[in-house]
Amino acid sequence: MKKWWNWFREKMDDYQLKKKMYFLYVFCVLVPLLVTDSVIIYNFIDAETSQQEYELENIANAVQYRIYENVEPAARMARAIYTRSDLDEFLVKRYPSELEYYIAYQNFLTHSWLDELGADKLKIKLYADNNTLVNGGIVSKVDAISETEWYQYMKDTNQEQYLYFYYENSNAALETKRKAIFVRTLDFYKSKKMEKLVTFEINYSQLVKDLAEMNYQVPIFICKDNKILFSNDGHSDEALDYESFELHNQVVYTKNMNLYGLKLQIYILKTEGVIEKAIVNNLPIWLLLLTVNIILPQILVTLINHSITTRIRELGEALESVNDEKLMPIEKIRGRDEIGNLMRNYNRMVARLNDLIQAVYKDKLREQEMDIARQKAELLALQSQINPHFMFNALESIRMHSILKKEYETADMVGKLATMERQNVEWNEDSIEIQKEMEFVKAYLGLQKYRFGDRLSYHLEIDKECKDLKIPRLTIVTFVENACIHGIESKITPGWIFVRVYREQENLYIEIEDTGNSMDEHEMRLLREKMNHASIELLKKQGRVGIVNACLRLKMITNYKVTFLLEGEKGIGTMVQIIIPLDSLER
Repeated sequence: MKKWWNWFREKMDDYQLKKKMYFLYVFCVLVPLLVTDSVIIYNFIDAETSQQEYELENIANAVQYRIYENVEPAARMARAIYTRSDLDEFLVKRYPSELEYYIAYQNFLTHSWLDELGADKLKIKLYADNNTLVNGGIVSKVDAISETEWYQYMKDTNQEQYLYFYYENSNAALETKRKAIFVRTLDFYKSKKMEKLVTFEINYSQLVKDLAEMNYQVPIFICKDNKILFSNDGHSDEALDYESFELHNQVVYTKNMNLYGLKLQIYILKTEGVIEKAIVNNLPIWLLLLTVNIILPQILVTLINHSITTRIRELGEALESVNDEKLMPIEKIRGRDEIGNLMRNYNRMVARLNDLIQAVYKDKLREQEMDIARQKAELLALQSQINPHFMFNALESIRMHSILKKEYETADMVGKLATMERQNVEWNEDSIEIQKEMEFVKAYLGLQKYRFGDRLSYHLEIDKECKDLKIPRLTIVTFVENACIHGIESKITPGWIFVRVYREQENLYIEIEDTGNSMDEHEMRLLREKMNHASIELLKKQGRVGIVNACLRLKMITNYKVTFLLEGEKGIGTMVQIIIPLDSLER
């Protein structure tokens, strides 16, 4: 490897400066720009794809909700009549004659509460295994439906309530043949072990109309067992039997829906050219990137190359006269940059060579020694910053690798850890703006969220006028950490952590509240005493050292003007309130 490296360096020494400039442009400017632009284009396409998936998910959720809205009135009505004793008495009563049944039926309708519940808006049918009933109106015998498809489905599945779509091969030309009904057994009262049920016909036409009125520009199909129940793409002819769904290869989003025992699939089909259209719409931006990143740098490199190589060549030709008895000065000097200054310095050197060569030589040596010493000092100062940045680069590499592997949670955790470590390294003094401290809190809670999952939720608030105020670093996060460990960790049910920073009159208020298990009154009193009497001696004792540390530093920067309030209730939660006079804080 060393042999090849030495060969490469020697080869580079042989190339003209002009070629070296072009090498520099190609490998240090052009290639990185092409890679960067490729990454930008990739991220753009990925963002467009993610946005499309998000929109498709919202569409599917909206369609699901609209279907639910059409079915829920029937389910709600079924729940309302399920426990009606007067309905049960009407259905199970044995009527001596058809006349008596007719009188009872009319009386039932006259005093019926069905209209009050909104039954007039739904086609309701009542069925009972009572031979004294007369088929007609909204009441029929079970024998009248024993051969129907939906009744056999109820018997096979033994469901108490369900939604069912079926095709009724009716001879009525104007009647909708595609049917959707909600069925509920009325077995709350075990009257003589008689079978009773109620059905509500869902308006199939309204389902189709609602889907069409949503005006989505993508094909949407609602299917069951590979049968298209209805869609917004011309597959909802109410006079025809349900068609089979044959477009699985075009499905870009699927949402499964279980609605009262009916398992539905919401399929959304892809539309051609979405990504291509987005690229075309942003074509001016791509052209601008091409111009700015490739063409303009090429022109600039050519001008710089000409400016450098021409004058260095002139300087070289002048220096070739060193073997002559007299050094020849450069007649025409151009530019005020380093090369122009070098040419002017060369002319001064030629003029004063014989008189000043020894002095200049010694001064130059002394200056070089000082430069070397200064560079070494600067190198040692910078060296302390290198290792952390190597760590940050390594963390960023891990995060990008996780993103490429689609391990987004791992990438997010690594990103938050890098944010916390970077702030820990870069804070070169104890005081820090509240805004940065809140960023640290957000990163910490984000990591804790991966630990506790749904058991932890949080909300951060900070007034704009408080963002630039300075407090001791790691102050707020210490109280937040305490809320996580002593509040949320011991609680098996979900909990919240609230952090609020605001100004009221001439004071700054910092509040950390949690809905965890809190402490009993004795523990609360001990912690309150530690906070209010924080000292160096107290830090040496065990127990909640972080809280005492934070309180002590707050006291020191505010000249002991800070106030701590601690309130809580066992099993309910805890709130810490820190009140700081604004005139004691840095800005």
